[in-house]
Amino acid sequence: MKVWFDACTGKHIRYGAAIAKRLRQKGCQVILTTREHPDTINLAQVLGEKFQVVGKYDPTSLATRFRASIERELRFYEMFKDDKPHVAVSHGSVELCRTAFGLGVQIICTGDTTYVKANRLIVPLADTMIISKAIPKRVYRRYGAQNIVQFDGVDEVAWVCPLKREESERYEHPLIVVRQSEFKATYMKGTDATVDIARKLTSLGNVLFLPRYKKEEIEGLTVPEGFVDSLSLVREADLVISVGGTIAREAALQGTPSIVVPILGWGYVNDYVSGKGFPLFKVRQSDVLKYAKKHLGRRMDVREMLADLENPLDVIEAIIERKPATRKN
Repeated sequence: MKVWFDACTGKHIRYGAAIAKRLRQKGCQVILTTREHPDTINLAQVLGEKFQVVGKYDPTSLATRFRASIERELRFYEMFKDDKPHVAVSHGSVELCRTAFGLGVQIICTGDTTYVKANRLIVPLADTMIISKAIPKRVYRRYGAQNIVQFDGVDEVAWVCPLKREESERYEHPLIVVRQSEFKATYMKGTDATVDIARKLTSLGNVLFLPRYKKEEIEGLTVPEGFVDSLSLVREADLVISVGGTIAREAALQGTPSIVVPILGWGYVNDYVSGKGFPLFKVRQSDVLKYAKKHLGRRMDVREMLADLENPLDVIEAIIERKPATRKN
């Protein structure tokens, strides 16, 4: 069985690496592709996985995004037109879905970002959508999903382990990690409040600011010079703050208190993780300093709770095992 996974972001790289490891144990051949992006290539190297780099991320304008997407699809067509995979898997790759659909390849998609417009291009093409039980099926049905499989967990369970904190800590404590918003994404419309949030927190400790794009010095904040493995970083942190969800959930699933400022909304998955008892909190931007003081350093032992969550890798593996090892013409 030949399986293709395309990773567009760092989160996808982690997911793809976890999927590849699981499926190889079952004898599958896994092809991993990605694009030039601030979070992809370096993380793949850290994880020891070989992703073939196909195309790039160019958020300069809608036109450059569109052109980069078309160019990736053309390259994927050349890669697979004469030797198609049996199954294509992604966590939101438009290019994978369009290419696989055009070539008649079965498509499995996972999803947890319910508000992005790209769902209109991805979801209708998927043969199977795999989503957390936190998300009502109607949310993806409105995008055109036909076959939805749910699991009692969140996607981050696939790559988050209840690892211990490093014996040799790398940063001055108390350590507060602030993840910059993906302000160049179309759904953000160029807005970014995270620098102001980070500056207000400097009175509480060492604020490490993780930029999305360029590594630039910001007065009063610590900005890492090179690539940082954020999953290990949040394990060491005393508090994590973001406006989205992935890094906050990765932290909370490891017991690090995390705050989400719901500029993009709180979200079904964040509500699920918080409701399960993990240290993930919704806080208005005006109240961040107050609640940061309250939660700073209050780590939790979450190992038993994490073990109770269903791993989406089990679902992906089961679906692929049921797929016939034949290709459409």
